[in-house]
Amino acid sequence: MVDKLQHWREQKLNLPAFDVRFREEENGNVSIFDPLRRKYLVLTPEEWVRVHLVHYLTAYLDYPKSLISLERGLRYHVLQKRFDILVRDRTGAAFLLIECKAPGIPLTQKVVEQVSVYNQKIQAAFLGISNGNTHICMQRDAGTGKYRQIQHFPDFSS
Repeated sequence: MVDKLQHWREQKLNLPAFDVRFREEENGNVSIFDPLRRKYLVLTPEEWVRVHLVHYLTAYLDYPKSLISLERGLRYHVLQKRFDILVRDRTGAAFLLIECKAPGIPLTQKVVEQVSVYNQKIQAAFLGISNGNTHICMQRDAGTGKYRQIQHFPDFSS
């Protein structure tokens, strides 16, 4: 297990590091503690990014933990989809929808289209995609429905 844990500890992201809790499962897999869901989850590259991104949003940008939903299903036409991170504003409206990818996955137009399709149903004001190293954020124009890229994650208090 030491080799597996060392591998994950060496996985640097373009997000602040924090004290990550790991656990070895009976089947040999490594799990990571998700403080938002308060449980251990199988550690995958995408989960590594998701846990770090949620930590960044809550610890550095003051996003309220209570307004963040993770990996919930949604129905788009006849297809069942699953978003990664959804932040609601204090009125309950969708504020920021984020799609997480593994660190080695490039953030292509296809990833932007994936989160945009999800947002046709969710209607968040902001979208984000991240592979832990690169983060792309966009703001939706409520009138036209078009997106423009912004330089940072949106300020939750605005």
